[in-house]
Amino acid sequence: MNYLIMALSGALAAFLANRGIAVFNDAVRPIMPEYREGRMTRAELATTTFALSFGLVIGFGIPFSIMSPIILVHSLFLGTDIIGIAFPGKPIDTWYKDRQSVIGAALSVVCGAAYGVLLLLGLKSFVDLMKLLPVNVFDAWGGLGAPVLYAFAVFPCVVIAMEYGWKKGLISLAIVLVIRQVVDKLKPGSMADGFALLAGLILVFFFAFRDKTPSTKTNMASVFSDRAKNIMKNLPYIACMGALYALACNMKILMEGPQSLIALKDGQMASAISITIARAISFVPLIGLTSLATGTFCVSGFGFTATAGLLASGPILAIVLGAVVMSAEALSLVYIAKLFDLFPGVRRVADSMRTAMTKLLEVALLVGSMSAANAMAPGIGFFVVAGLYLINEYFKRPMVRMVVGPLAAIIVGILVNVFAAVGLFTVVK
Repeated sequence: MNYLIMALSGALAAFLANRGIAVFNDAVRPIMPEYREGRMTRAELATTTFALSFGLVIGFGIPFSIMSPIILVHSLFLGTDIIGIAFPGKPIDTWYKDRQSVIGAALSVVCGAAYGVLLLLGLKSFVDLMKLLPVNVFDAWGGLGAPVLYAFAVFPCVVIAMEYGWKKGLISLAIVLVIRQVVDKLKPGSMADGFALLAGLILVFFFAFRDKTPSTKTNMASVFSDRAKNIMKNLPYIACMGALYALACNMKILMEGPQSLIALKDGQMASAISITIARAISFVPLIGLTSLATGTFCVSGFGFTATAGLLASGPILAIVLGAVVMSAEALSLVYIAKLFDLFPGVRRVADSMRTAMTKLLEVALLVGSMSAANAMAPGIGFFVVAGLYLINEYFKRPMVRMVVGPLAAIIVGILVNVFAAVGLFTVVK
């Protein structure tokens, strides 16, 4: 039964990623519209997803998973992000009429299922195999997306600067920074970044709600509503994912975070439940906003589905609650979008939000890529990433800027292992 649940979860999660319905990695979700709206190729999207996710699978998800019989959800869903996006598929509603998209979706399902089963079969063996490489690249790759996650709270301040002037933008940045530090002092951990993002969004909406200037798009659906509809039309898939995820949590196969995994492994069910609730609340701003702004949901929802799975008295109830809870999380986006449509100021900042996200991703991914590359190969890392990033501007067909850094970091990882094998690179222990 465990293998069956992992196979079904892996298959469906990979399918959702392939179709652009839902992905797990918070740093990948803001990139999805770039592909869906034709500003990024499928190959560029796949390369960026691999760079942002693979290191976290090896350096974060699997190490925690081998501590107990319970698998950290990052190990499964970060892998299915890579698998699903790697296979072809056109971003169209009638994908089932397109031969290439059907083949890509089918391969995603098969490989996602196989990946889920292999996670149960050989976690430790896989980690040991990766450690045989002359140069450890996976720990470094694991930190590539860190600047995105920690700096994401900045983008509302950028929106304010774009729409209402640089002075208000700087003041907002200072306010958000102070709030983040106060929360981090009172409650150390990832929750501080979630509250910082929430504070930034509140400031955006404060200015937007006060803006009574008539909108030039009063007769058009806002960007928020259009992208929320992209999630809603795929609600049945999301409900099925919620059912499987809650079932896996109920049967102690998967768990949503390291803290709850350790608590559950030690038999502390009440602590595990409270941790899942706290983590879900802290991630609502990040996951909710990126889902609403990109039209791509999170494959694990806000996180309350894991809570539902732990609270359920049995597998059947877990399936029902999981489907209901994740559907409710997705449905909440529609009501938020409708609220935005009532205020022209909010509708007007929608485009600025997309632009600010793109600018933030370009900078954060470049910084993360240079840091990761230099951690693998001091000196060489900076050299390769900086060189490829700048020379890309003069290619006949330049790659999207946010792709260049992660791709360069992958190239550095390959190069240093080749150099080490032929004696051109000294491995520092």
